[in-house]
Amino acid sequence: MWRGRWRSLGSALVRVILVWAVSTLTMLALAGLLPDFRLRSGDGDSVTRIGLTAAWGAGAFGLLSALVWPVLVRALLLVPALVLGLLVFFLNGSLLLLALGLIPSGRGEVAPETAVVVAAVMSAVASTTSTALAVRDDEAYRRRLHRLAHRRRRRTRHRGAARPGEPAPGLLFLQLDGVGYQTLRRAAGSGLMPTVAGWLDGSHGITAWRTDWSSQTGASQLGILHGSTFDVPAFRWYEKDTGEVVVCNRPSSAAELQRRAIARTGDGGLLTLDGASRGNLFSGGADQLALVLSVSARRGRANRSRAGYFAYFCDPANAVRTALSFVAEVAREIGQSLRSRLREERPRVARGGTYPLIRAFATVVERDVVAAAVIGDMLAGRAAIYADLVAYDEVAHHSGPHGRDTDRVLARLDRTLALLARVAEHAPREYRIVLLSDHGQSPGETFLGRYGLTLKDLVRAGCGLPVPRRAGRTRSGAEARAAVLAALHRPVEEDERAQPGRGPDPVVLASGNLGLISFPDLPGRASRERIERAHPALLATLANHPGIGFLLVDGEVLGPGGAVARLDEPGAAEELLARFGPDAARAVRRTDAFPHVADVMVNSAYDPRTGEVHAFEEQIGSHGGLGGEQSRAFLMWPAELSEPEPDLVGAEAVHEVLRRWLREADGPQVPVTAPESALRADPPGEPVEEHRPRDGKSGSLPSAGVSARDEIR
Repeated sequence: MWRGRWRSLGSALVRVILVWAVSTLTMLALAGLLPDFRLRSGDGDSVTRIGLTAAWGAGAFGLLSALVWPVLVRALLLVPALVLGLLVFFLNGSLLLLALGLIPSGRGEVAPETAVVVAAVMSAVASTTSTALAVRDDEAYRRRLHRLAHRRRRRTRHRGAARPGEPAPGLLFLQLDGVGYQTLRRAAGSGLMPTVAGWLDGSHGITAWRTDWSSQTGASQLGILHGSTFDVPAFRWYEKDTGEVVVCNRPSSAAELQRRAIARTGDGGLLTLDGASRGNLFSGGADQLALVLSVSARRGRANRSRAGYFAYFCDPANAVRTALSFVAEVAREIGQSLRSRLREERPRVARGGTYPLIRAFATVVERDVVAAAVIGDMLAGRAAIYADLVAYDEVAHHSGPHGRDTDRVLARLDRTLALLARVAEHAPREYRIVLLSDHGQSPGETFLGRYGLTLKDLVRAGCGLPVPRRAGRTRSGAEARAAVLAALHRPVEEDERAQPGRGPDPVVLASGNLGLISFPDLPGRASRERIERAHPALLATLANHPGIGFLLVDGEVLGPGGAVARLDEPGAAEELLARFGPDAARAVRRTDAFPHVADVMVNSAYDPRTGEVHAFEEQIGSHGGLGGEQSRAFLMWPAELSEPEPDLVGAEAVHEVLRRWLREADGPQVPVTAPESALRADPPGEPVEEHRPRDGKSGSLPSAGVSARDEIR
């Protein structure tokens, strides 16, 4: 045993010396290349003296990065997350200036702006070298993760949180946002996702499940995590009783929707005990949260809303690696967009402005931070973890759900899954990995692109109101934009034109290929007769438009050619809605019973031959209504768990399956009555968005090493 420990200590010492040597050589090279960086006195020094100066500076910088850096980042937790990511480079440069100031005789000197570059390069080189050495020593790599897991397990026992004996298996729920059942099967079968393909060939089963009419993350994830999708008719909707627009990716709205779900079920959520929620719209009742939108609007000392980013950015090498990947992703998006325009590909939407940055945030920053948080959770031995990876959904909205752009995203998601599976092997408890999605995506040209006007323009024309000569564009409601704004401490607000006022003008909102029309001047839910008295031509104009499939108006479904079916007449709605799927009538009937359903619900046309719909937003891959792949999500589970019931319908049914699996794993999760504080929209004093490993140290260390190991292989 002692021989093994001495061998381990010797290997670690050799790696430290080699990293130090590489850092020294890097500093010497940078001093030779950069005019504002020098490592010698004004009179000149010998080669030996310059080398010793570089070694001193590299060593001081390495020590400061290891000892001072985590303290600096922790002190800045209340800084907006993306600002923290940028500030990392300046703090890193400051540490380099301090390290050079410690060199005897003042031989180290660098301009402040050059210090940022030098520090970034040195951090990246040191991290890559350290990881490469660990990769070549598999035994050392495994010992490192075992030590981290054992340290967390021992600290957990000291706190009295662990159960005696071998811990029960934990469950890791990974949501691949927007990846439909057919899309996943195609990617696995074509070799794009070898990890998923391997699971399907041996250890996992898979089934499709149907969403409700509102086929979008807000409704699906609320149902999966909190067991209720009641009164969530769309991604955004107008509530006449308050005169406000509710938007699922607005933090205040997400908090209110979560409160309503808890009040309806009396249940704190899927993750109530010893759970972690990462990158989601809702908390699921977890006490360990990071990048959770429903709590991101809270302020105060109790809200450690930047703690999820701390777990990642406390290692400056992580910041450097993520920043380089971020820049590469922005360049990749600009190149792909330019290629699409040059080839005059159709359909196509605008991809300029801030979109390249939003895409890079979703596919790089959020992926890296969420993966780091999940790794920390597994090494801490938490019983249930639910994480959302949004990369595919964001890219598919603008590039389409099928093609080269989204294929590359799926391949990168598969590498993330492989990374998490490898780390799970070293966790203090066995983990059963469940993959699922919240909805799929349906392709198709936008309503504006096909017909030259927006749904709002068409509604105004049907109401006899003036229509702008130039058609306006409806902003895409993708979740990633909300995550970016929340990370900047900025509220997610709708376009000013979408903010309703009390008057005759209708409120027209879009949720993918689902449109919602409300009349603020008509109290309560307006019947067909009242709407036709106020706007005689509107319903006929909408129902007979070639881009619209059907309307829902107070218990009646209106189709083209004057077709009308009452939902309470057996078989009538099923016949009219048959082309939209076998459960279309059920989904429409359920939505019709919601208190906040719009006066007129509009579903776009759908072509069963091509699977295409027409989004009322600027999206060529969309979801939110009925028609095509958007309504078919997937659920994939390991063989140790019981098979779900066939023909799962609705996110609430998926919630019940996940609860059963938690009970089968003998975990602590059982339906727990929600505390009184959870029934308030903004419960004070709750610890939220905290990702802090149980030994009080950074959770980013394993993620840095494993991520680089994965990339090298």
